[in-house]
Amino acid sequence: MTDRASTPPSDLAAALAADLRALVARLRRRFREQAILGDFTPSQLAVLLRLEREGASTVSSLARAEGVRPQSMGTLIASLEAAGHISGAPDPDDGRQTLWSLTPAFREWLKEGRAARQDWLSRMIEARLTGGEQQQLAAAVELLKRLVAD
Repeated sequence: MTDRASTPPSDLAAALAADLRALVARLRRRFREQAILGDFTPSQLAVLLRLEREGASTVSSLARAEGVRPQSMGTLIASLEAAGHISGAPDPDDGRQTLWSLTPAFREWLKEGRAARQDWLSRMIEARLTGGEQQQLAAAVELLKRLVAD
């Protein structure tokens, strides 16, 4: 960031937005470097994370949510099932449908990956920031929370 003391408020907001967007992108890259993502395609990751976030779902529902044809989603689901990342069970409301959900092993894998990224970030904060800077970061995090609050 540059010296912003004499910048008009609207220009300051725009400059901060640009800096923050770039910083978040760099932070995401660093998180990816710490992750063990395996050989997932972006589509597979999107489905796995949706199943984690929203719970069990049918192929049709997943296809609608991801904006793909049910046939394409069916192929993707089949590959995730074959790899042991998801499992299917009959839909209690419609026995013709299958509800797909994450396997316990895959949930554990996700948990371990998040723990590794959390550990990396904690170590970086402790190693690179003084106690006072950590307090400033805590205050900045509270401000960021307000930006994304509903």
